[in-house]
Amino acid sequence: MIRNLYHGSNTIIDKPKFGYGKPYNDYGLGFYCTDSLQMAKEWGASVNQNGYANCYELDCDGLSVLDLNGTAFCLLHWLAVLLENREFDVPSGLALEAKDYIRTNFSVDYQSCDAIIGYRADDSYFSFAQDFINGTISYRQLNNAMHLGKLGQQFVLKSRQAFERIQFTGYEVAESKEWYAKKILRDKSARREYFSAERGRRQRGDLYIMQIIDEEMIPGDPRLR
Repeated sequence: MIRNLYHGSNTIIDKPKFGYGKPYNDYGLGFYCTDSLQMAKEWGASVNQNGYANCYELDCDGLSVLDLNGTAFCLLHWLAVLLENREFDVPSGLALEAKDYIRTNFSVDYQSCDAIIGYRADDSYFSFAQDFINGTISYRQLNNAMHLGKLGQQFVLKSRQAFERIQFTGYEVAESKEWYAKKILRDKSARREYFSAERGRRQRGDLYIMQIIDEEMIPGDPRLR
């Protein structure tokens, strides 16, 4: 199966290189792409500089692709990967205990796969995850918050084999005036919806991280679907 992918950047990248990049991204070292050309343009543009949406085709036949949004996983599996790679504020004992509990019980063997599909933790979405870890919002609210602003998901190349399969097909310019403004608007929209509709809106039966820890919930628990 051929998959069309896009990568937003301030440069044209005709040959992604295995082993390069920032190790502290959401899923560690890898090449971060999206299925959306529009999203790539937002990621590529900066405040005073045009960017590029690099376009690729990836032959996925025979590749091991880990889909963290699949039915075999819940949101805590995604969070466990994020906790392994990103720096979280842990201002309380609860936050520290939550971090250890999630990493211990919901860890995923993502390093052995060729590619990963999962949410992208932009600034606003990362703050939602931190609120959950700190016990401010419930599991239901976190699930809802991840869909605010329609951020979508990312496709991350991890293995040398995956890098050998990706082919550059061209690029489109992302003009700063248009696409950076859209990126800021998307983030602001997600935060506005979050504070008006989710943060503080508790419902009867909501699950908070303290209850998940106290009741020793593990993968497969129907309450975490």
